[in-house]
Amino acid sequence: MGRRLKNLPALRQIGLAANRRVLQVEQLTHDCHIGAQAFDQLQQPAEVDGQHASALPFGQPRVQALLAVLVLFGLQPEGFRHRQLRPLLAQWLGLAESQLTPGRMSYDLRRLRLHGLIERIPKTQPDRLTSFGLKTALFYRRTYQRLLRRGLAELHDPRTSASSTLAVAFTKFQNTLDAFAAQQQAA
Repeated sequence: MGRRLKNLPALRQIGLAANRRVLQVEQLTHDCHIGAQAFDQLQQPAEVDGQHASALPFGQPRVQALLAVLVLFGLQPEGFRHRQLRPLLAQWLGLAESQLTPGRMSYDLRRLRLHGLIERIPKTQPDRLTSFGLKTALFYRRTYQRLLRRGLAELHDPRTSASSTLAVAFTKFQNTLDAFAAQQQAA
């Protein structure tokens, strides 16, 4: 495209589109309100059309197990039924399948449905993972397994605290903070 005056409207459209994309990226990186809303939505009880569902707390073992099992069914276009989920969830929780009642599975699926993580396939019984559900399940699981558990293990394990970069940095931060607090008390 040339720099002539006749090309100005097309150049203006390209510039405006680029500017919109930059603003959108800046909004997402500087205003994490959208992410906070999504996280808070799961941490609070849900109410949809008068139906109540309990929260899905981040570190709760049952929630983590449910999300891990859901990810396994994320790519099945025909969806999944609770009888397919039940043995996998029982295994993940270290329970016998008989300890995980169908009523409990229905409760969990209803809770996931009301929070928008799964949805019923129209005019059928199976459920499927929603786009929001897949993103949330993957992020919850990866953050919990790879970041939180691993980081806390490095911080609290006396065998690795001397060699762990995280533990060394945290100890340095803690010592600096203690020195600052002592300095403030002396002043």
